[in-house]
Amino acid sequence: MQDLVVSLGLILFLLGLLTGLAVPAFKNPRMGIASHLEGVTNGPATVALLAYGAYANWLATQLGALWGAGRRFAPGATGSHQATRAKELAVDALLVTLAPAMIAGTVLLLVGVLR
Repeated sequence: MQDLVVSLGLILFLLGLLTGLAVPAFKNPRMGIASHLEGVTNGPATVALLAYGAYANWLATQLGALWGAGRRFAPGATGSHQATRAKELAVDALLVTLAPAMIAGTVLLLVGVLR
């Protein structure tokens, strides 16, 4: 799956580069530039967002296990454990940021696949 995600990101990046070369031939060159920019920015962004989300998820649950943290966003997994405020905030920050990264990465990947 990882190879697929990286491959799709690279393909989208390559399509963006090739689109940039074809801009003068388009009926609407401004839209061609927009398509070029979408490809060259979203291809790598998709991979980066999904990689961040995956690592942040692992790290958040790992730290939660080590520290007994995660009470706010993972109360079922945390149970009655509670860590210091700083440790809880660290786990909370990872959990809060990984969700939008994964959602954005998945949407970008789907848009790229469905094009």
